[in-house]
Amino acid sequence: MGNLTYKEQFIKFMVDSEILRFGEFTLKSGRLSPYFINTGNYKTGSQISALGGFYAECIKENNIEGDAIFGPAYKGIPLAITTAVTLYNKYGIDLNYSFDRKEVKDHGEGGMIIGYKFSSDDRLIFVDDVITSGKALRESMEKIKGMCDAVVTDMVISVDRMEVGKGGVKSAVQEVEEEFGIKVHSVVTMDDIISAIENGVVDGGEHLEAMKEYRKTYGV
Repeated sequence: MGNLTYKEQFIKFMVDSEILRFGEFTLKSGRLSPYFINTGNYKTGSQISALGGFYAECIKENNIEGDAIFGPAYKGIPLAITTAVTLYNKYGIDLNYSFDRKEVKDHGEGGMIIGYKFSSDDRLIFVDDVITSGKALRESMEKIKGMCDAVVTDMVISVDRMEVGKGGVKSAVQEVEEEFGIKVHSVVTMDDIISAIENGVVDGGEHLEAMKEYRKTYGV
């Protein structure tokens, strides 16, 4: 990938993996978007390994510290694991990891959390794919607070769409930061994607004006 920044590498990686696509897509919000991100399309060992590298680099670059990485079921589970593995293999940082259950287990040892059983003294780094409404975070926070007073200090996501959220004023990221007091870090933003098209990192010049118009219309 030459001398590209890790953000440019990530955008190219998403396009090559058919995670990031350009065209016309109707979102759940009803908005017609010129791009779509489907992180459910990651399916190979090389892809999930590379993804962990980008999340680990984001954590390292932003000096994010914590006692454990937490990923919400289901998409956050492989994210938490691959990020923890890469942090150890690449940087020698050995963090705990844990994730929640969608359903309550009523046999065996039970419990809502798998992996590291955090306590009130622990700081958690929350990893997820994107923030649309903050629903996954909200549900997980209820489970976390139902266990103890562990603090979620930071959240890492793949892409910040930088568009107005359900409140109609702030972005979904800004709403989460305000509601939970969590600092949200994205590997890349919509502005980064626009720049990558402009700089020829990825194809999509024919969608550039639509991307800019969407950013202008719904952007924060």
